[in-house]
Order: sequence, then structure tokens, then C-alpha cells
Amino acid sequence: MMGRGKVSLGLAILLGSTSLGGQAASAAEASQEVAGTLADGTSVQAITLKAANGVSARILTYGATLQTLKAPGRDGAIADVVLGYDNLAGYVDHPNYFGVTVGRYANRIAGGAFALDGKSYRLPLNDKTNSLHGGGKGFDKQVWKVVSVKSGPVASVVLSHVSPDGDSGYPGSLATTVTYSLDEAGALTIAFEAKTDKPTIVNLTNHAIFNLAGEGVPQGAMGQLLTIPASAYTPVDDKLIPTGELRQVAGSVFDFRAPRPVADGLRDGRDPQIVAGRGYDHNFALDKGVTARPELAARLEDAASGRVLEVLSTEPGVQFYSGNFLDGTLVGKQGHLYRMGDGIALEPQKFPDAPNHPTFVSARVDPGKPYRHTMIYRLSVAR
Repeated sequence: MMGRGKVSLGLAILLGSTSLGGQAASAAEASQEVAGTLADGTSVQAITLKAANGVSARILTYGATLQTLKAPGRDGAIADVVLGYDNLAGYVDHPNYFGVTVGRYANRIAGGAFALDGKSYRLPLNDKTNSLHGGGKGFDKQVWKVVSVKSGPVASVVLSHVSPDGDSGYPGSLATTVTYSLDEAGALTIAFEAKTDKPTIVNLTNHAIFNLAGEGVPQGAMGQLLTIPASAYTPVDDKLIPTGELRQVAGSVFDFRAPRPVADGLRDGRDPQIVAGRGYDHNFALDKGVTARPELAARLEDAASGRVLEVLSTEPGVQFYSGNFLDGTLVGKQGHLYRMGDGIALEPQKFPDAPNHPTFVSARVDPGKPYRHTMIYRLSVAR
């Protein structure tokens, strides 16, 4: 990384983690296979990216979904560190945003309404009174086209999707690409780009839910150490919509500027914000703001296995969700029943409901000025 991106590398060294790369590998490999077929006959592909150090990622064209992310621990044992399903049917029949690309607008828009250039737009309501992650038929439920699959020093897959003007109420025809790239050191980069023919709003991210001990382990993820370099967060109302305030984290259970177990504060019913979210379900305003290159948004460490995940992004916020709505009704990979606390999401993004808050970083995208967001899941092992 360059510029301020060096901060995240310094943090990894300071906290005693090492790259999974070891000796440089000759290449990372990419392969493609059929994952299944939808009821209408549409074929869904699966692309696997694999680095020589044991890190691998499997991506489905349905939802441009990160189905698996596997990494070795301190003892060399490989574990899948993202929640999800073993097969395509799970993602189609029991959607829960596991690892999907969310859009056109990630997170919530209050009342499913916003205005742009004096014109009002209405979106589907799929989160009680809000529109969430695109309104119910968003990018997570589309079959993306495979543009390219490449092996080499960086293995990659490029996926594309065109959302027509008026799709789910959003203005403008939006041509979007998502590029997953895995390098020889085991860093998975996800690069989003979107071009529109009319002014519109865009906010894209990946919705992986992590457990660095391995998905489905009985102890869950709440004991893992979380760091978020943010001095403020955006408090929410009882509908989980930001109030517009940027509240300082100092002296509160929202202060993750130094590593703390995820469970700290999770059940602190004295904090009205924890009550509103049933735990953590809040956007953190990253100190770095918007950056030209990905910089640290969050760091997660599992002390037992030694696995470390750094999430880097060019966006100004990161949504920390502590899996509060996992209620034991979903059977995931290997027959594991997912319950509250079994994983956490760390979603780099624009702020929730930004189109309705002029003081937030704008989510507006105009013709000739493409939207771009680059994020990285960087895996390492603590010494």
C-alpha cells in the first residue's frame, strides 16, 4: 500500500501478525465450474481463486457472492471463515445476504424514499418501513455475467450486471462490474465500478459474515478481537436509521480504537443504541474518510487459531453487525445451525441513508463520473 495505507501494515506488525505468503508462489490459480441451475434454466457459475499459501475464495455468479473464503491458522489447518451455504439452493431459497454483493444501495434508506435534483423516488420496502440492500430484488439476487477468469501472479474473475433505468425504483441504467482478485500473499481484493446514464445513487459492498475460528464452530465469534479506527459512529433511531449525528465513541461501548472482544458491550442494555440494534448494527465513521487507495477499516483476530483479517477500503464508513438476527432458523454449511453471535459483518460503505442526510458523504453518481469502491480482505497469522 502507499500513502496512509502504510498505517494498516504497521498495525499488523505492531499486533504481531505475519503474512501468509512466506516464499513467493509462482502463481495464483483460477478455475470455473457450473454451480447449479435456477428454476428458469439459468446456469450459475462458480469461480475458485486459489493461492499457494492455502488461501482460496469461491465466488458464485448468483449475487456475485463470496461463497467461501478459506485460510490457514497458526497450526496450518485450513478453515472456511465466512458463513453461508454449501450449494446454490441455499442462497436462492433462504437468502440472508451471506457474502453477497449488495446494491444498488447497501444498508438502509428511510421510508424507501429519496430526492435527487428535485425529483422524488420510491423504493420497495423490505425492512419494515425501510428499503434495505436494494429493496428485496437487489444485486444479490441477480445472475452476473462472467467477463473474464484469469490465473497468474494475481488470480481474478470479473463479473458484470446491467440494472435498467427504474429497476426497483432507482433512476438511470447502471452498468456495474465486480472484480475479485486474489494475490500470492492471500489478499482478496474486491473492486466495484458502476457507470450511469442518469444522475443516481450508488453504494456497493460485500456482505460477508466472518468467523475466523471457522464458520459454525460452537463458540461463535464473540470472543474475537475487533479494532475499528473510528472516533465517531452514526447513532440510529428505533428503525435503525441514522439520526444524522456523528457521536464520539470515547467512553462508550462503541470504542474499538484499541482491540477489544466483540462481546464487550454486546449485552449492555444500559446503552439505548445497543438496545435499538439488539447488539451492534451501526455505521462507524472512519477517521481516514474517503481515500484514493484502500486503507484500514477494521481488524479482526482469533487468538486461538491465530487468524487475522484486515478489512481495507476507500469508503468513509464501515457497518459493524454482530449477527444479531441470526436466530437458529437457518441451516448453513456442513449442516451448521447459525445462531446469534456466530459471525460478524464488517461492511465498508457510504453511510446508511446518506441520500437523506446532506451532511453525510454524498452517494450521488453522475454520467461520465463512474462510481468506484475498492476493498480488501487481507488475511495473515498472528505470531
